Amino acid sequence: MTTTTFLVILFAAILHAVWNALVKGGSDKLLQMAAVSAGHIPFAIVALYYVPPLNFTCWPNLLLGCIFHFGYQIFLVESYKKGDLSQVYPIARASAPLMVTIITFLFLGEKFGLPELLAIFLIIAGLLSTVGVRIQHVPKNAAISALITGCFIASYSLVDGYGGRIGESPVAYYCWLSIINGIGMIIYCRFVSPGTASKIIGSAKWIFLGGGFASFLAYSLVMWAFFNAPIAIVMAIRETSIIFAFIIGIIFLKEKLTTAKLLGTLITVSGIIVLRTL
Repeated sequence: MTTTTFLVILFAAILHAVWNALVKGGSDKLLQMAAVSAGHIPFAIVALYYVPPLNFTCWPNLLLGCIFHFGYQIFLVESYKKGDLSQVYPIARASAPLMVTIITFLFLGEKFGLPELLAIFLIIAGLLSTVGVRIQHVPKNAAISALITGCFIASYSLVDGYGGRIGESPVAYYCWLSIINGIGMIIYCRFVSPGTASKIIGSAKWIFLGGGFASFLAYSLVMWAFFNAPIAIVMAIRETSIIFAFIIGIIFLKEKLTTAKLLGTLITVSGIIVLRTL
């Protein structure tokens, strides 16, 4: 992996932590998420004019990707309703590369040596420290929702990574996914919370613009990286966003700093660093 690719993924990780903090920091989590998702649409439309056109033979991936992204967004909202950013975010983000590693080993024929096994062990140890309800007082429902969120992250990362390659234009793939997903989120809000949709470009207009841009750019960069590097490695580096989310949660959202939070996050990140250096 080139230095440029690594730095691009790292920048995407920072952007990802920022928009997650915006969602968590708002009083209406569904409105915040809907504003971010809908905020993808204008940027996606503009980007389509500047990237190579998509080969729509990847439509099964695009369809599955939309479903997995929607599931991720709904369960992320539920997670943030039940737990702190610095509790929920590490569980959701760190579990995803672990799941992808297991899936690629069992079903895609990947082989792992001792360094890879060490990285997996460190991630598992970090997760156990982070989700220890008695130690860290993470609400059980928050931990469960966060783990389900991690499942969706792993699913859409694999589907999107290969979809962008099949479609021969990874950013165009995400542009189309963003448009479909954004419209879907607006429709969903119209049914479950009718007043929410009208607030997206009203009281939540800055989240729509700022959060939408940060989120769209973050994953567009990840999609580009998926096209240029192994998916599992891209995911591992991307999850350094845990560090930034942890800092944001403590400093800006005034979340409580505990030894378990710090230890669990550091152990998990150390496993991710090991994966990066392989």
